[in-house]
Amino acid sequence: MVCRMIRIEAEVDNIRRELLYKRLRDTNTAASPILRALRPEREQPLHLWATDDDGTLVGGLVGRTWATWMHVAYLWVEESHRGAGLGSRLLAEAEHLARTERACRRVRLETWDFQAPDFYRKQGYEVVCTIPDYPPGITEYTLVKRLD
Repeated sequence: MVCRMIRIEAEVDNIRRELLYKRLRDTNTAASPILRALRPEREQPLHLWATDDDGTLVGGLVGRTWATWMHVAYLWVEESHRGAGLGSRLLAEAEHLARTERACRRVRLETWDFQAPDFYRKQGYEVVCTIPDYPPGITEYTLVKRLD
């Protein structure tokens, strides 16, 4: 065995991040027949924007779809528009597009205890994971919903 000096670096490097992602994806694909079958399928962004008459952003949803799943990364509504159903409309529209145009069967998302776990439960989501103290003093929830 050849012993080489290995240097560990702590720096943000998007080129190396992409290389690492590709290598991990290739390793996972080689190890899993299911991922190998899904490999040709590409992740697609799914973005919805809510604007007022002036074109000001008052809400939005940012997510992505892949392998029959939609993942909601962000859902936000301007405080003055909360409670009027805009968040529900954005989420329902994203679910509709994911189901009808991208053949998604499930949705997943994460939220903190002070954000919107009750909102998502009202929309038919169920908690599948709870991580207490992430970050300290806050609980994170992972929720899922079936679309079919």
